Amino acid sequence: PLLGWSMSKSVTNALVGILVKEGKLDIMQPAPVPEWQSADDPRRRITIDQLLRMSSGLAFEEVYAPLADATDMLFGSYDFAAFAAAKPLEVKPDTKWYYSSGTANIVARIVRQTVEKEYEYYYQFLYEKLFDKIGMYSAILEPDASGTFVGSSYAHATPRDWARFGLLYLQDGVWEGERILPKGWVTYSTTPTPGAPQGEYGAHFWLNAGNPNNVEERRYTGSPREVYEASGFQEQKVTILPSKKLVLVRFGATTHRPAWDNDEFIQNVLAAFSQ
Repeated sequence: PLLGWSMSKSVTNALVGILVKEGKLDIMQPAPVPEWQSADDPRRRITIDQLLRMSSGLAFEEVYAPLADATDMLFGSYDFAAFAAAKPLEVKPDTKWYYSSGTANIVARIVRQTVEKEYEYYYQFLYEKLFDKIGMYSAILEPDASGTFVGSSYAHATPRDWARFGLLYLQDGVWEGERILPKGWVTYSTTPTPGAPQGEYGAHFWLNAGNPNNVEERRYTGSPREVYEASGFQEQKVTILPSKKLVLVRFGATTHRPAWDNDEFIQNVLAAFSQ
């Protein structure tokens, strides 16, 4: 199994989707975060949808350097969700898009707290409802010290099993005739977040939609606008092209991210299938 880093956020998306299908979460309602329940706390209005779309307005520093929020959370805190939930509002929810691993871990704890109402050992839910359903048997979701899986960063699986995850989304959340994700969930997940300047982010998935005022202004200018992907910070990728019925999986440890050109990779694969 290989670490997907922020591809883990897309796994978190799937787990939320399953809970939505079962009627246990409503993403448009305020997020059930214990730290925000005071009547005078403006954060109590933040929805799960806003957390998934990285438009919660919470202050968080997505910088991987000493003494930054992301590294303090991942390497120095006991409860990653509590670390992120303690952050104040920087701006009003839905007025700014800012990529945040902290919000993904708040969502992961919401998944845990929801599932624990029925499962004494909540990891059983992850396997029964997602991984085992699609044959993703190598999957491991590493927890923080509090026992909550790290929804932002620590999902491991073999490349073949990561491909299975991509195939689930390519097939609109259906696996061998069984609907795993609710109808419309993939469309929701791949709809651009209004505040993302290049239409580059949906709900825990990266997109290639482009600026609505300039479709050429997008992440991958040479690749189709329909492309969406789970993406890790060392350029790990599960890239999905619906019209071509393709899932592309790329693993590596490209710390200098510009050294990997995923746009060129997509174009080269498409050229190979052009005949």
